Amino acid sequence: MNEVHQVDLQSPIGVVEITGTEEGILSIFFKERDEIVHHPQQDTPQVLKDCLQELAEYFRGERMEFTVPYISTGTEFQGKVWSALTTIGYAETASYRDIAVKVGSDKAVRAVGNANSKNKLSIIVPCHRIIGSTGKLTGYAGTLSRKEWLLKHEQKIKSESV
Repeated sequence: MNEVHQVDLQSPIGVVEITGTEEGILSIFFKERDEIVHHPQQDTPQVLKDCLQELAEYFRGERMEFTVPYISTGTEFQGKVWSALTTIGYAETASYRDIAVKVGSDKAVRAVGNANSKNKLSIIVPCHRIIGSTGKLTGYAGTLSRKEWLLKHEQKIKSESV
């Protein structure tokens, strides 16, 4: 595997740490720190710079889809769940049950929740768009307040673009 690099983005809801190689993005996580630690360097792969740019555009309300290549590693089931997450439209939500049905395992709601929690590609693979069947916000590794912010941000941008 190629050398792993990191860059940070200061977002309206905290520092986002992007990790990747020349081939693609490996992870995007919110960090519980106030300062940017990883600045783009001379040898930072273009894909990380592109991801930084696309995420900045997303937070400014200028981007609804991502084009950067990413590399996700997990089980076959996790891969199906993560792929299904990418079909949830911008500013839309789906329940764990919706995803379970989409991946052909309608009884696997908890397994979908578990796979969702293992998603390493926050925002780009939009696990924040998964809500409980009652419509309530449920677990999000980046904190529920960030999940709520992301959903409201997308709904605001979408309503302004209609």
